[in-house]
Amino acid sequence: MDIEIGRAKRARRAYTFDDIAVVPSRRTRNPEDVSTAWSIDAYHFDIPVIGAPMDSVVSPATAIELGRLGGLGVLDLEGLWARYEDPAPVLAEIAALPEDGATRRMQELYAEPIKPELIRDRLAEVRAAGVTVAGSLTPQRTQELYETVVAAGVDLFVIRGTTVSAEHVSSVAEPLNLKKFIYDLDVPVIVGGAATYTAALHLMRTGAAGVLVGFGGGAASTTRTALGIQAPMATALSDVAAARRDYLDESGGRYVHVIADGGVGTSGDMVKAIAMGADAVMLGAALARATDAPGRGFHWGPEAHHPQLPRGRRAEVGQVAPLREVLYGPAPVSDGTANLIGALRKSMATTGYSDLKEFQRVEVVVAPYDS
Repeated sequence: MDIEIGRAKRARRAYTFDDIAVVPSRRTRNPEDVSTAWSIDAYHFDIPVIGAPMDSVVSPATAIELGRLGGLGVLDLEGLWARYEDPAPVLAEIAALPEDGATRRMQELYAEPIKPELIRDRLAEVRAAGVTVAGSLTPQRTQELYETVVAAGVDLFVIRGTTVSAEHVSSVAEPLNLKKFIYDLDVPVIVGGAATYTAALHLMRTGAAGVLVGFGGGAASTTRTALGIQAPMATALSDVAAARRDYLDESGGRYVHVIADGGVGTSGDMVKAIAMGADAVMLGAALARATDAPGRGFHWGPEAHHPQLPRGRRAEVGQVAPLREVLYGPAPVSDGTANLIGALRKSMATTGYSDLKEFQRVEVVVAPYDS
C-alpha cells in the first residue's frame, strides 16, 4: 500500500533485512541433513557464497581458498592485481592511511593503468589451482577488456556496477549492448546491480545467467548519502525473485539466478537474503573480516576511489578469524560474523527445510530489529 509523503508524491514501503525475521514451522531437522549447495550453469558449489570483486576481499590467493572451501571468489579485474605486479605494499599502505587522507591517496594509487597481461596472469593463477575462475569488470570497461578476460580462460564473467541496466542511454559514448554481448560471449554472465522487478526482468531477457540485486547498501558504501539512492534489500530481493518467477514462465523454463549483493554483513542477513528469494549471496565486509583477507581488517569497493565522485569509503571492519572459520567455524564471537554456513544450516534445520530452494518458501514476518 502506497504511503502519501505529500500531495504530489506517494511511495511504497520497503523493508531491509533488519525489518524482517524468518519463522519456524511445525517441522525441524538435524543441521547435518541440510544441503547448502547450489549450481549456476554448469558450475556447482557446496555453499551459496560468492566473494565480492573488491580488493579488500578477493585476491588470487583468497579466490583459490574460497573455491577450495566450496564457494566462488570473483577477482576485480580493474583492481590492484590488474595494476601492480606486486600489490602487497599498496594494500599495506591503504590499511595504514589516516582517515582524513584515505580517499585522496586511494584515488592516486588506483590511477595506475590497468595492464592486460596482469589480468591474464592473475586468472591463470586461479585456474592452475583447479577451482572455478571468475572475474569482474564494470560496464564502462567491459568492451575494452573482455577479450583479454575470455582469452585468459574465465569460467564465469561478472559485469558489476552501482546499477546496470539493459537500456543504458549515452550521448557521449556507444553504450554496451548487453544482449548482443551476452549472446556472443561463450561463458555464463552475471550482471548487476538491479533493485526493481522491471530492471531485473530486462536484465534476465538479455540472457544473463544471474542477476546481482542491490546497490548502495554495503558497509563501505556511501551511495545513499552521495546520490540519495538506496535499495532496501528484503523488498528488492522479493521483487527480483518475482521477476525470476515470471521470466521462468515467459521463457518456457529458463531459470535465472538471483544473487544478493550488498547489506549481507552477518549470517542472519544471509539467512534472510535466501528466505527472500536469493539463490546465493555476494559477500564483501563479511569476508573482509577474515584474518587472511587482503584488506587487513579494512574494506573498500571501487566506488571509494572513483576519480570524480567517490561514493564509498575505506571502512574498518576488524578481523575475526581465518576465512575457513568465518565460513565454517568454530566461531570465536556470537554476533553472526563467523561460522556463516553453520548458522545458515542451523536456521534451515530449525525451520524445517532441507535445501536452499525449499528455504526460499520459509515464512517471514515484519519484525523491526528494536522490537
